[in-house]
Amino acid sequence: MLQHTHQLLMIRPVNFGYNAQTAVNNSFQKNTGDVQPKALQEFDDFVNVLRRNKVDVTVIEDTPDPSTPDSIFPNNWISFHEDGRIFLYPMFAPNRRQERKSHVLESIKNKFSVAEIVDLSKYEAGNIFLEGTGSMVLDRENKVAYACLSPRTDEKLLNEFCRLTGYTSVTFTSTDSKDIDIYHTNVMMCIGNNYAVICLGSVRNDDERKKWPLL
Repeated sequence: MLQHTHQLLMIRPVNFGYNAQTAVNNSFQKNTGDVQPKALQEFDDFVNVLRRNKVDVTVIEDTPDPSTPDSIFPNNWISFHEDGRIFLYPMFAPNRRQERKSHVLESIKNKFSVAEIVDLSKYEAGNIFLEGTGSMVLDRENKVAYACLSPRTDEKLLNEFCRLTGYTSVTFTSTDSKDIDIYHTNVMMCIGNNYAVICLGSVRNDDERKKWPLL
């Protein structure tokens, strides 16, 4: 369990870049060549800013083998909850499943107070996916999980998460300008303490808009 509201877990990248395995259903991803040096500099700069502002940042070094180009986004395979539970999630791309490295999990156990690990990654064997707080935008105060359904966000598994956590699910479809499903909910919306940002133009079904308690 996170001890206070100003603790963060961050994975320092060693091989950040274009991921062909996730690009098959991420229409926003572009291959722009070697971006690892820039990503590493931005990562280190951001950690320094956070620490100067009294945020407790736990930085865990990624490893070059196995290659995990998206390891900088651990929120997709793990989430932390106030009751001390940690959830592990099933990932669409095989190389993203490898982000659950033993040294990362051990570092988490050593740093944070963990009451229970709820491992949903077993659903990968059935090609059923729910990619953490990428697939779900959680309104933790009101216990609502918003999710745009896609190949990476299964509605039945979302409902199982909600059953385990006491959340209510709000599902909808969200598409880009080419009418392709948006792969992660947090690409098109976010919820803060005092504000919300939503790309309503990507939700084309009026009935789905009307059922949102947020609005």
